[in-house]
Amino acid sequence: MTGRAITPDILLRAYAAGIFPMAQSRDDPSIHWIDPKRRGIIPLNRFHISRSLRRRIVHCGYTVRTDSDFSGVVQGCAGRDETWINDDIFSLYLALHRAGYAHSLEVWDADALIGGVYGVAMGAAFFGESMFSRRRDASKVALAWLVDRLRSGGFTLFDTQFLTAHLASLGAVEISRAEYRALLAAALHQRASFDPPGYSPTTRSVSQRNIQTS
Repeated sequence: MTGRAITPDILLRAYAAGIFPMAQSRDDPSIHWIDPKRRGIIPLNRFHISRSLRRRIVHCGYTVRTDSDFSGVVQGCAGRDETWINDDIFSLYLALHRAGYAHSLEVWDADALIGGVYGVAMGAAFFGESMFSRRRDASKVALAWLVDRLRSGGFTLFDTQFLTAHLASLGAVEISRAEYRALLAAALHQRASFDPPGYSPTTRSVSQRNIQTS
């Protein structure tokens, strides 16, 4: 299917059905629907933060923001030699962001965007799409802040699509398609907020709340 045949509404329906889009490459005009037999998730009560990452969160001096440069985060994620983000996918997620469904969490070093993650929120499910890093551990810092935000906002499912060694080191696990769809169905019938009222995290509170340490 070409990206031009996909609308933001179709994309949201796809997420609700447990599938997500990818292109073969930046220059591939087609978009393929992916429905893995095994799905990666990060259990929000089992996020793992090492002592070295905890120190980096507390002492790095980075600033964390949300939704201040969504397009910059997507561009950062697409800025690899190999990427599944083509122009149509980029445009679709920008449309979801404008509609309030897609969000970014950004890591800044002064005025430089050095890392981040973006995804889609529906009900109490957050579908993580991609992340990037231009400094050591910047994507891990982003995930720590994101997990804290999702937990505080009442989310019950953090979908990472696939399980990688990087994600596994942070507590991600792999579950079956049936298990995933059961969690998804439950999450879609609940309410959560990406910007929970009164939420005001600090570096120390983020590092202390994520208690799975080594």
